[in-house]
Amino acid sequence: MTVFAIVLGAAVRPDGTPSPTLDLRCTHAATLHSAGRADLICTTGGPGRHGPPEGDVAAARLRALGVPDAAIRIERTSRTTHENIVNALALAPDGAHILLISNRWHLPRAALIARLMGRRVATSGLRATAPPLGTARSILREALATPLSAARALRSARRSGR
Repeated sequence: MTVFAIVLGAAVRPDGTPSPTLDLRCTHAATLHSAGRADLICTTGGPGRHGPPEGDVAAARLRALGVPDAAIRIERTSRTTHENIVNALALAPDGAHILLISNRWHLPRAALIARLMGRRVATSGLRATAPPLGTARSILREALATPLSAARALRSARRSGR
């Protein structure tokens, strides 16, 4: 069975390079690919405050890490985690096993979105060290974003008939 890994988007720096968070997510995805645990990798994210779309920047980083073009799919228009997942799922091969890749603090909300949309997913969170205050801010943001994300996912599921 094909494993379709979705790298959830993160910021791009003003110079067009991946932010540390996006770089970590790409490095984790490339490691999974080289270990044979991800057949295809879909990068996600549209244009943010700086530079090109997050999906393009992440794909370039995957290439630099040795992932071949044939294993990369790019989603370039999403602006939210919900849109990352919806748009990436549209690129997934039929019957593929879906693997969400992000920071551990982000994955519970991302998995909830996918599951509320009727999709079975697995997650793979990267290990990273961050200052405690930054981690606390990220966890708080996720807690506050979860109800809105759940509502969006349920609306998507209803529209798609899942």
